[in-house]
Amino acid sequence: MENLPLDHCAYKIVEPEALTSSVVFASPHSGRAYQGSFLKSSILDDLTIRSSEDAYVDQLIACVPGFGAPLLTAKAPRSFLDLNRAEDELDPALITGVPSAKQNPRIASGLGIIPRVVANGRAIYRGKMSKETAQARIDTYWTPYHKALKALLARAQTKFGRAILIDVHSMPHEAVAPTGRVHQTTEIVIGDRFGASAESRLAENVLDIFSSHGFRVARNAPFAGAYITQRYGRPHFNQHVLQIEIDRALYLNEANITPSEQFEFFRQRLRKVLAEIAKTGAAERSLAAE
Repeated sequence: MENLPLDHCAYKIVEPEALTSSVVFASPHSGRAYQGSFLKSSILDDLTIRSSEDAYVDQLIACVPGFGAPLLTAKAPRSFLDLNRAEDELDPALITGVPSAKQNPRIASGLGIIPRVVANGRAIYRGKMSKETAQARIDTYWTPYHKALKALLARAQTKFGRAILIDVHSMPHEAVAPTGRVHQTTEIVIGDRFGASAESRLAENVLDIFSSHGFRVARNAPFAGAYITQRYGRPHFNQHVLQIEIDRALYLNEANITPSEQFEFFRQRLRKVLAEIAKTGAAERSLAAE
């Protein structure tokens, strides 16, 4: 891996004592370094502005370096800049000088690289920002994070013959709550963009690991993966990406965004799953060498 800083204003990398797994774990949406200038520019209160955050996911997966895999976590909050968007997904309703012709459904709903809204469509700002301000955020936070992610994947590819990115997120409980047709809550959603971002065997293996530890798991519904999964998933080149979505009700008080009484219990359950996933990556080393 090129000589990247392990601690940057945009991210933090925690390395294992010995790199033994082709898996890279990442959490792009758990950043909670809310700058005072950003909070002052928003019309939201300090709690509401956190509603899009994958709160404490970085703490849930902090154990993975102990299993021989690196951990990459974001510092900037998702409401400030979304690392799971392309750098050109600029919102003309928020950023001056941006043409409206290139809009996609994410941008139109206010969820571009610089979000206009948080959860439930609540506006973050009163007015617009300049394109220069938006570009400065991208240059300072988006670009370094993705440079670091690329370097970690390239190193795994070089050392093990393949790279596996496990991109960990959390989802609101209401997204997977039981309906009239579904009587049990899905707790974990594994996204592989319907086979486009990872070998089916790998996705099935990770699904089986979660299931074997008692989790109710779905694949690609309701979340199949967004920019990171699409951008870095290249199974034909032995680079695989799985997006993992965790029901926040398992560990979080969603109303006040604080760890629930079940936080530590859930973290220990998840630890066993993560250990097995990392071990799968280590096992692939011998396969690649054959």
